[in-house]
Formats: sequence, structure tokens, C-alpha cells
Amino acid sequence: MKKILLLSDTHGYMDNKILKYVQQADEVWHAGDIGDLAVTDAIQEYQSLRAVHGNIDGTEVRTSFPEHERFMCEDVSVWITHIGGYPGRYASGIRAEMQANPPRLFICGHSHILKVMPDKKFGVLHMNPGAVGKHGFHKVRTMLRFEIDGQKIQQLEVIEFPR
Repeated sequence: MKKILLLSDTHGYMDNKILKYVQQADEVWHAGDIGDLAVTDAIQEYQSLRAVHGNIDGTEVRTSFPEHERFMCEDVSVWITHIGGYPGRYASGIRAEMQANPPRLFICGHSHILKVMPDKKFGVLHMNPGAVGKHGFHKVRTMLRFEIDGQKIQQLEVIEFPR
């Protein structure tokens, strides 16, 4: 069993409230718009990190983290990217790959809107953790945490911080 902390759109922001949750996880996944490597360095002081770069990330972040990350966690295939779209409205580069080789769990960021929804067409669970940074239009900063146990994705929890 793995306890996962999922965050996105930090835009260079990190604080001790976020790091408290980082320390409680087995792995941290960042779905892009990191903003500054100081963010990922802070996370990696405490925990294993998987991350992708986003559209605001500069050369330093882009050379450190890929655009897409596909991997297995327990018995769940995972795909993390920053700009992915949503079930029925996937981004143009995502649609064909989703049809050919769908993951069990598809994660993206970018919108700053927290959403968790099934894609029944492809048998995929879609997650967007919203934005935990302070830059953007969102009113509440959000992250997700959950467990993966074998093939089960369970114990999903929304973590909210006031702006």
C-alpha cells in the first residue's frame, strides 16, 4: 500500500503546511507548474517525488522533469501530465494515446480546478488536484491525498487551505 500526496500548480510557492502533508505520504506526485526547483527540493528533503513540468516552467524545471510521466504504482498504471483535459474533452495530444493505451489513473493540473471523475469510456479515473500555490484565480488552495493498495485507489481526501 502507498499513501500518495498529489499536488499541482505551486507556481514557486511552498510552505510548512504543505510540507506537513508531504511528510505523511509515501510518495508525492506533482502535476506541473512547479515554478521553481526550490519547491521540488523542499519536497525531496522529506519524500520521494514524481513530477512533470508545466506550461509556466522555465528551462531549469523542464530539464529536470518530463512533460509526461507514465509508471506503475502497486498494480495501477498512472499517467501524469500538466495539460491533459478532462474525460470527453482531452487535450489534442492526449486523446489518441488515451484510446490506444489508457492508464487506470490519469492525472493533470493546469486548470486550478479540483476535479475527480471517472471516464467510463476508457475505464480511467481522472484526477486534477487543483492548485496549492498562491498564484491564479482560485479562491481555495487544494491538494489530494489517497492510497493505492494493489488495484484499489481508496481513501481519497481533499486538503484545502485558505488563500
